[in-house]
Amino acid sequence: MTDRHPAVLLLSCYELGHQPLSLASPLAFLERVGVAAHAIDLGVDELDEEAVRRADFVAISVPMHTALRLGLVIAQRVKALNPDCQLCFFGPYATLNARMLLSLGANVVLSGECDEALASWVLGDSSISKAPAPFIKKLDYPVPQRDGLPSLDRYAHLERPDGSRVIVGAVEASRGCRHLCRHCPLPPVYQGRFFVVPQATVLADIRQLVESGARHINFVDPDFLNGPRHALNIVRAMHREHPELTFDFTAKVEHLRKRRDDLHELAASGCVFVVSAIESLSDRVLEELDKGHTGEEAREALALTRKAGIALRPTFVAFTPWTTIQDYRELFQWVLEEDLVGQVDPIQLALRLLIPPGTFLLGNPSLQPHLGALDPSGLTYRWTHPDPRMDRLQKEATARVESGARDGNTNQDVLRSLAELVNLTVPPEIGRAKTPRLTEAWFC
Repeated sequence: MTDRHPAVLLLSCYELGHQPLSLASPLAFLERVGVAAHAIDLGVDELDEEAVRRADFVAISVPMHTALRLGLVIAQRVKALNPDCQLCFFGPYATLNARMLLSLGANVVLSGECDEALASWVLGDSSISKAPAPFIKKLDYPVPQRDGLPSLDRYAHLERPDGSRVIVGAVEASRGCRHLCRHCPLPPVYQGRFFVVPQATVLADIRQLVESGARHINFVDPDFLNGPRHALNIVRAMHREHPELTFDFTAKVEHLRKRRDDLHELAASGCVFVVSAIESLSDRVLEELDKGHTGEEAREALALTRKAGIALRPTFVAFTPWTTIQDYRELFQWVLEEDLVGQVDPIQLALRLLIPPGTFLLGNPSLQPHLGALDPSGLTYRWTHPDPRMDRLQKEATARVESGARDGNTNQDVLRSLAELVNLTVPPEIGRAKTPRLTEAWFC
């Protein structure tokens, strides 16, 4: 390496359809130490091959399963174009798949609060080993650096009930999670820790997003209510400064129930919907996943959010080794009875439990009879349901969702097709009421 500044290229492959914080945050940390990195979001732009050839360091963000699958393909292209570059994967799925990533040529894998470590690696810090333990410490968070990233209008929008759309900006008020759900990729990394981003930093980021055209804020925290006082203070300050803004967030069922008295204030401050990982209404499944709520409590969370005027957008793990056909029918029936057709993306009723390396699920004894080998291409352990009908149902449900997406069918149309698989009927009047939603479906 010469005395010149290293050429650093950051790549994001998929981040739920919003401008990637996994690029904006490390860009700010690198800028702090005097390194001007280049970033490409491959979710909206093509890979710049010349930028790859010039790079001394290439770091690929892998915050989720889909991002890693795409990132592996990109890594092959990077090494073909520039065999001499140093290659890094960073994010929760980097640590979970560290052995495989290092065997495929990665020089280092980082996770947790690793922005500072990434900058140190670029500057040649020899203490950064190939696969260090996740970095679990609170950092001095700078305001995310968004200059040079694709404009917000190229990402998912908020679609309002009247059909109009507004630009969305994604921010984080906290990182990590205090909970230990067995199927989530965060607990093996954060071990039940979470860190709040200072209010001033969050508000400064919101301010620059508004200046870039955002009229809705998507809080991407794994659970916005992990630190409820911090979250409420940010919402109050944001509403005072930008009373026209709407927002959404993600929270566990137990937090929605515990903070029921705050839901009305959140709605009055602009909250239009909340995402919650309901996962299932089966108490057996919820216990196996260690979700911390029951099916009845999930129903209560829906009632509480509705009373406050906030739309609940539930996410599910519709197929697990413990889910019965009756469980699936009851979940689907709940969606229909509560007219959640407009609030449930059809993919949610086809999702199969992912079991990545390192997940806490592998320590669950009741999983062992169903567990197969690790599928390297799928980045998940295979598993087989004890009832073969469930595996066939999941494959057919997935095929119908994918077909509906290709054909541009509505939620109603796709859910009607799925309902046929379990002898349910979607009444014609169901799903006519519109609720706010982002224009890209949530999935891992």
